[in-house]
Amino acid sequence: MDETVIRAMDKWPDVPAVFGWLSLSRRGEWLIRGERIPHRASCAFISRNYAGDDRGRWFFQNGPQRVYVALEYTPWVIGLDAGGGLVTHTGTSIRVPEAVWLDDAGNLLLMTELGIGVLDDRDLDAISTRLRHAGEGRNDELLEQAVAETRSGRAGNLNFVWEGRTLTVGSVARAEVAKRFGFDPAPE
Repeated sequence: MDETVIRAMDKWPDVPAVFGWLSLSRRGEWLIRGERIPHRASCAFISRNYAGDDRGRWFFQNGPQRVYVALEYTPWVIGLDAGGGLVTHTGTSIRVPEAVWLDDAGNLLLMTELGIGVLDDRDLDAISTRLRHAGEGRNDELLEQAVAETRSGRAGNLNFVWEGRTLTVGSVARAEVAKRFGFDPAPE
């Protein structure tokens, strides 16, 4: 968190929180009342001061005021950086994912050291080269079958390969993601 934000919190400790204004899109864009924030410096400030609380609510600490964030999907949106590494919507680099899931809508979810994040759909084609049918190498027909099975809830034949690690891709229903991973997508 920015030092100026920390000082403001100390100076004005009892400023009421704000709900219903700020949201995070499925592609990692900051929105105010549904409109994308075009100012890069403002987005960078929000990103530097973005955190979660012990109740699974995510917020932007705006000086002494906590602005809760409505999440279109997960608290983190993960994409590929210019070097092919994983990076969050806030610009934080991700190490090797700890676990991977495919939801029933075809979204790839990654558990990272920061928590659960959804892969930015614009990077899905590039990351799909990391998917493998279990035990079969790169066979497109078997891979498509494994993806379809995983999306329908029958996980086990799909792997995700990243930096020498092979992770079995699990199944999860999109409607159950927030509860399963312990976050509140719509704090009030």
